[in-house]
Amino acid sequence: MILTVTPNPSLDRTYDIPALERGEVLRATGERTDPGGKGVNVSRALTAAGHATRAVVPLGGAPGALVAELLAAQGIDVAPVRIGGHTRSNVAVAEPDGTLTKINSPGPKLTPGESEALLAAVGEHATGADWVACCGSLPRGVADTWYADLVTRAHGHGSRTALDTSGSSLLVGLRGRPDVVKPNARELAEAVGRPLSTVGDAVKAAEELRAAGAGAVLASLGADGQLLVSAGGVWYGYAPVAAVRSDVGAGDASLAGFLAAGGEGPAALAAAVAHGAAAVRLPGSQMPAPADLDPSAVTVTTDVPLDRPLARATTD
Repeated sequence: MILTVTPNPSLDRTYDIPALERGEVLRATGERTDPGGKGVNVSRALTAAGHATRAVVPLGGAPGALVAELLAAQGIDVAPVRIGGHTRSNVAVAEPDGTLTKINSPGPKLTPGESEALLAAVGEHATGADWVACCGSLPRGVADTWYADLVTRAHGHGSRTALDTSGSSLLVGLRGRPDVVKPNARELAEAVGRPLSTVGDAVKAAEELRAAGAGAVLASLGADGQLLVSAGGVWYGYAPVAAVRSDVGAGDASLAGFLAAGGEGPAALAAAVAHGAAAVRLPGSQMPAPADLDPSAVTVTTDVPLDRPLARATTD
């Protein structure tokens, strides 16, 4: 069983529009509403693939009630922690060429008691979990040390941990020594404090995160594939994608595939790549089901293209 923890979940509304024009009245050609947040998306992807999962989420107000309702409708076991504030609502507009513009709410401010209740809920449900996936931004009112505390508690219950966050939350979270961290290229560059221009740059940055406390690094490089850097070696994986509909939640789908496949080694990386490639072909933050996956299109190799320029080079 894989337990996911999303300290700042959301209600995500995605609108399809012909083109984004500032100052104009835009008429949507389609819309969808999904429960959101990185850990929530991991649970959604795991459920779609038939894997056991439970989602620990702080929920409040009408948006929180709708998130719980939508998760239950997808057959996801939810462990809610009630809060006084309202769960945040996010909006995204998608254009036909795949361009996505997102507006993310800051979300509620948690009290010290609510922050501790969330940690306690993780401790309550971590027993028997193979993995605890700690995902997303921290809500206001929660200390940067929260993820490090969570990782330590999960390890105390015998669970392996995956940490998918960014900024100071990632750097401080490394103190808990998570078994794997999953940054994208921008987050990886931010963590090491310098731009990344090539796949080789990303490998070096991942090694630095391992030296700082991460057991392994699963790095999403967008159109340039994914890297797995661990004590067992360095692997590079990629799959061709003809057209991108939405990249919302693609990294979360990748993490779900990685953990469901055991969370280590080239086979898990191949599963991560297959899930990520499938997710970007779907609308909004829809998570892929087994029928959406194409494992035969995935290549995983130890022949890492170190000199390959990153399509979205991190230059600042």
